[in-house]
Amino acid sequence: MQLLQQSGYALSPTATAGSTAWLQDVINGLCQLSSRDPLTGLANRRHFEMALASEVDRVARAGEPALVLLIDIDHFKKVNDTFGHSSGDLVLKSVARVLADCIRPMDTVARYGGEEFAMILPNCAPAFGRIVAERIRESVLLSPVAIGPGQRVSVSVSVGGAFAPQWVRSSAELWVERADQQLYRAKSEGRNRSCLEQPTVSIVSPEEKGLLFGTSQFAEFE
Repeated sequence: MQLLQQSGYALSPTATAGSTAWLQDVINGLCQLSSRDPLTGLANRRHFEMALASEVDRVARAGEPALVLLIDIDHFKKVNDTFGHSSGDLVLKSVARVLADCIRPMDTVARYGGEEFAMILPNCAPAFGRIVAERIRESVLLSPVAIGPGQRVSVSVSVGGAFAPQWVRSSAELWVERADQQLYRAKSEGRNRSCLEQPTVSIVSPEEKGLLFGTSQFAEFE
């Protein structure tokens, strides 16, 4: 109960303590608490990894495009060293709010660790990937953070992204690793930019889809 109170989670005022409804409310609160980053309120890394594994499976079955973005605040250590860790927390919260405003209801945005965030964008066509990444980068750049009376600091982010291979059962780890390689490229090329891996074009014919998902041709011999 102390954990829920500290997190600001409010139990239903109509539920009687000890009742089934009250217990369910407590369980829901603890589940939410375990999947959220306490500072930013975004999904935490555990929740992100679960959502990513689910998306990998969905892409393999449905063949729809999906994009993962890794987003890192540029020179965040300098913010902490210059203005203090409390100001760094304000920067993290501000960037988190901007990222949350950039996504659709079906998307997932999480604090991946430290000053790094991650996004899962289902059904995001390769033609729009760069546009989305640039919109996110520009939104952060155009949102200076108030860290004190009359004091604002501008921050930028580097973005790296990779598309899931369609009709292929890959792994969440490999998908994130490819996005991380693009994030490293964005940083090495000067930061405050987005770099996306070009998706591999794989055309699957209706016959091939039938072989993948239809009844086995050997069924008649079983």
